[in-house]
Amino acid sequence: MKKYISVLTIAILLLSTLQACQKDQDDIIQPNSENLEVQNFIWKGLNQYYLWQTDVPNLADNRFANQTAKDAFLINYKVPEELFDALRVGPTIDRFSWMVDDYVTLEQSLQGTSKNNGVDFGLSYKPNSTTEVFGYVRYIIPGSDAANKDIRRGDIFTAVNGTQLTVSNYESLLFGTNDNYTLNMADYVGSTISSNGKTVALTKTTLTENPILVKKVITIGAKKIGYLMYNGFYADFDLQLNTAFGDFKTQGITDLVLDLRYNSGGSVRTATYLASMITGQHTGKVFAKQQWNSKINAYFEREDPNGLRNFFTDKIGSTPINSVNMSKVYILTTKSSASASELIINGLKPHVNVVQIGDVTTGKNVGSVTLYDSPDLGPNNKNPKHKYAMQPIVLKIVNSEGFGDYFNGLTPTHELKETISTFGVLGNENEPLLKLAIAKITGTGKMTTQSTGKQFEFFKDSKSMNPFGNQMYLEKAPDGIQKAFN
Repeated sequence: MKKYISVLTIAILLLSTLQACQKDQDDIIQPNSENLEVQNFIWKGLNQYYLWQTDVPNLADNRFANQTAKDAFLINYKVPEELFDALRVGPTIDRFSWMVDDYVTLEQSLQGTSKNNGVDFGLSYKPNSTTEVFGYVRYIIPGSDAANKDIRRGDIFTAVNGTQLTVSNYESLLFGTNDNYTLNMADYVGSTISSNGKTVALTKTTLTENPILVKKVITIGAKKIGYLMYNGFYADFDLQLNTAFGDFKTQGITDLVLDLRYNSGGSVRTATYLASMITGQHTGKVFAKQQWNSKINAYFEREDPNGLRNFFTDKIGSTPINSVNMSKVYILTTKSSASASELIINGLKPHVNVVQIGDVTTGKNVGSVTLYDSPDLGPNNKNPKHKYAMQPIVLKIVNSEGFGDYFNGLTPTHELKETISTFGVLGNENEPLLKLAIAKITGTGKMTTQSTGKQFEFFKDSKSMNPFGNQMYLEKAPDGIQKAFN
């Protein structure tokens, strides 16, 4: 009787186990295109447009025999961002591709709109430290919360809410989910940076930054020098930029200083407009040439060769461009000058004399485009089930002579690095970088001397820390591509 009970018990346990296993199997989401929509979108977009598509075996056109095989691969990446990273080349080659789970935020950021308290800052290592960092204010955005607070260019901060900034916590402290924080301010005295007891409470709001921060004409003798500090290639401000150049034209400027020291980039089209405003005598000539992956290049070469070229123009839509016909332009740069800023410098060089003053630039010679989960990967008819979008690198941009190899940055004609102790007021004739440009224009500066201020090792800046920063992008993917490849 005991033996019968034992066998019966084992049978019941075995049956229960089999039923539980069957239930577990039923709960597993089997791979199919319907529940892998985001993953399929990622693969499709990168397979079509990614600049290094041929260097990623899993993006090969013949990688999967059919959709079932592809889904079996994609199911291994439950988190879309992990798939996106797995399908990219290494970070030493691709430093700038990224994706988001909310394309609305992405779209706003590319036009200069973000959650921002108005403090544009840099971060450097504290003296004799490889882990602790401090921040310094580069400029304050007008109309922001910070514009109403006691904080200005050149101010130093070492902590947030009393916590010292380090290489491991700066992101969470400065770019976390909390829209309110307090900066703990400091002074640089002797050879140390130490707290001065001052605090500044800041609140992030939805803020749209006008990239035209300073515009003025400086008259010195017979020279009328137009100065423009321009902090982002935002297409929504193209007409305002054109108006600024209209004012320069009306005042009859003889020289131009374009300050891009904190400009991390933006629209390729806007860069083309700006180059056309600076010049005017080169309308119709090639400003820049685009190099895509082999599939896209072959399509353009066959169907529309001029589609790979950006030309100097005399109009923004139907609005005439205000050109000042410069044959020489002075451009101020730092390590934060990136992408479309570098495109301006490199694209202008074959046509006019570009005098670059400041520091070596970032070295971003590649551009991106926003891809959506839609039939043609464009912004229309997007998949309503999610808001994922990608901003992958899709092209390299070279100038009309074919040069575009500045991965390590563009070297200035005259080197002069910013230092916190000698920052000066932006747009003031005695601000070191502008002062040097004026000296070169007027012929009073025969030698370039480095500032005597203390230099700190650069770590990050507020724009490059934002995934939406350091961008050079096209407004949309080329027309006709999807039809040609589907």
